[in-house]
Amino acid sequence: MRMMEVTLLPRPKMVLIDVDGTLVDSVPDLAWCVDAMMRELDMPERGEARVRHWVGNGVERLVKRALLDKLDGEPEQALYDKALPIFQALYSENTSKRSSLYNGVEEALAFLKTTGVRMGCVTNKASQFTLPLLRDLGVQDYFETVICGDEVERKKPDPQPLELAAERLDTAVEDSLMLGDSMSDVKAARAAGFQIVCMSYGYNHGEDIRDYNPDAVIDSMAEIRDIVDW
Repeated sequence: MRMMEVTLLPRPKMVLIDVDGTLVDSVPDLAWCVDAMMRELDMPERGEARVRHWVGNGVERLVKRALLDKLDGEPEQALYDKALPIFQALYSENTSKRSSLYNGVEEALAFLKTTGVRMGCVTNKASQFTLPLLRDLGVQDYFETVICGDEVERKKPDPQPLELAAERLDTAVEDSLMLGDSMSDVKAARAAGFQIVCMSYGYNHGEDIRDYNPDAVIDSMAEIRDIVDW
């Protein structure tokens, strides 16, 4: 692939990284749990391709999408109230059995550690699922803080989780960089005043992340070495 000349991004003092679609391909576990839930509800399975299109806004939204078999809308409340605990129980036992880090992630994390930047993780996924996943995949110790969806009043695309991480790590938002994969990450980063770099491979409901104009789009997290003025 021919590389275009680009201006290097300013060196941040803090890097925050999203989980699903950025660090981890979690769809295999999520899809397995969705289909198991649907079977228990005596409803049709949805399959991995659909789930890959639906993820990125938390477990609650994923369950609603699975029940409706579409991206938007609200299912019958009684059905949702029955389905959500089924999914949560399944996912509690299947957070990392089929999931894996994307290529380049371990290399990128090891490199970032050598730069001395503060590192945190910001996700809409609940802590009961996030922390075991990061631990099981061997990357939890890279992060000084992990902000999960159940720790904040407003999840991404709201800037609150990013602002909380900046507060915890005592870093100015203008000195901060977000690594993500979705429109929610871009919107949250812009609202918080962060730089934003997106992965080309993530979960963005079938849309090209370039359409949301992040500061850069990379095919592997390892490329973070080449686009920032370290």
